[in-house]
Amino acid sequence: MTLAKGLQVFLLYARGDQETVHRLYRRLAKDGAKAWMDVEKILPGQDWEYEIHKAIHHSDIVIVCLSRGFIKQGGYRHEELRIALEKAYSIPEGETFIIPARLEMCDTPEPLRRWQRVDLFEADGYKDLMRALTKHTAIG
Repeated sequence: MTLAKGLQVFLLYARGDQETVHRLYRRLAKDGAKAWMDVEKILPGQDWEYEIHKAIHHSDIVIVCLSRGFIKQGGYRHEELRIALEKAYSIPEGETFIIPARLEMCDTPEPLRRWQRVDLFEADGYKDLMRALTKHTAIG
């Protein structure tokens, strides 16, 4: 399944999940998404906070990659989530902006429970994610 246009997809994740999310990044890019992952897009010397803010605001979709580590650990990803939630609440009702994506069995944080999640660890998880992205591409 390939996306019809270059959908801007921001990947929000815990540092401990970097390897798994990097595989997702490569797969999304192969399938036509303009995926954004900090370790791929932020260059030495750039203001990483500014680049992350800009990337979230220019994204069509934010995939929040959930794991037990995401929920337990602190870090800047909680600020990224706050920024994404602010944008999600400002777009028209019924439009998809945030997709909670579980990388493993774990709880979904309260602020994300209103959106249907996808379980990427399940056999059809990536296929379900692509269906959502394809639908967003068709609408957008």
